[in-house]
Order: sequence, then C-alpha cells, then structure tokens
Amino acid sequence: MKAWLGIFMALVTLLSVGVKAENIDKTKPYEMMAQVSEVTFARLKAEQSAIQSNPNILKTIVNEELMPYVNVKYAAYKLLGTHLKKTSAEERAEFVVAFREYLVASYAQVLTLYTDQEITLEKAKAIPKGKKIISVRVDILDSARPTVKVDFKLRKNKKTEEWQAFDMVAEGVSLLSTKQSEWNGKIRKEGISSVSKELASLAKQPIRLEGSK
Repeated sequence: MKAWLGIFMALVTLLSVGVKAENIDKTKPYEMMAQVSEVTFARLKAEQSAIQSNPNILKTIVNEELMPYVNVKYAAYKLLGTHLKKTSAEERAEFVVAFREYLVASYAQVLTLYTDQEITLEKAKAIPKGKKIISVRVDILDSARPTVKVDFKLRKNKKTEEWQAFDMVAEGVSLLSTKQSEWNGKIRKEGISSVSKELASLAKQPIRLEGSK
C-alpha cells in the first residue's frame, strides 16, 4: 500500500495544474507533464500553512487542478471490465461519479505526503502517427529510499487530440488492475451499486495529515 501511495503522489504532482488550461498545450503530453510538475510544487509550497490548518483544502485543490487532466470515465469503464456490459446506464453513471470522488479524496490524502521529493521526467520524443495510448516514464527520487520508476499511461482524445492520464504502472503492476482485483469480487456478489455507495462513503472521510490521529 505504501508503494502505491508514493506512486499516487507522483501522479498528483505531475498532473495537477496551477495555471489556466489555455496556457497548457495538452496535445503535447511530455511538455504538459513537465509544466504542471513545476507549477504544482510551487503551489503546494505556497499553501502549506493553510493546508496544515485545514487539510480538506487539498480536496479543493485536486478538484480544481488535477481532475480535468484525468480521464475518469475511461478509467472507470476499464476498471469495471467484463462487468460493464451487465450494468445499466444509470449504474454506470453512478459508478463514474463515485469513482471520481474516491479519486479526489485519495489524491488529496496522498498530497499530505509531499516532502520535497525530486521527480525527473522522460524526455519528449516523437509519437507515432495514429498512436492513441502512450506511456511516459517518471523517476521519483527520494534520499530515504531507492529510485522508483513509474510509467504513466495517457490516452489521446481523437476529437480534441488532447491527452489525459488514466492509469499508472509500477514494476509491471497496473493501478487499475490492482483496484479491479480488489473490487471485482464485491461487484460480482453485491452489485455495482453497492461498490458505488462504498466509494462515495470513503470519499466523504476527512483528509488527515500524516502523523495525526
């Protein structure tokens, strides 16, 4: 779990955006990730005092800055896998909303782990014409532990040609696949609505600073 928390933190750091969307060229994924990484570090440093007083501010930050750059619907549908065809439109919509709020809370909680980690990104390279999914390598450097290598998966919107994140893979393990295995049995036994309600409940829990009770 701790390993995934570090990876979650890297995703948030790399994909959060503290400037207006029109200043970010989302058709160039490598450049986009480099820009938002720098801006996010600056914002976290600037708002530490307020965050220490009210950690739930992190949910607002994630909602405003991160979520526009995550393809929640695509990720949610991939997570449902074979269950997707067995659900109604209403059930799918409910799950996407609950999954989004769960991600907001999860990313906000992970942001409490921010301690000036250094992150290096893969250099920009040509993307083959017609390629809709790419992986961008990121190295998370921390003096307290070995370097963590993570591949972030991004998908290109064929209409807008903009890229959004939908998964990350560390040491060959996909986050989506991990969560799919975690929730697959419950969906099969209790139904998708039960899982949606559980996610919604988890999302409402207050953000806690590391070390606080």
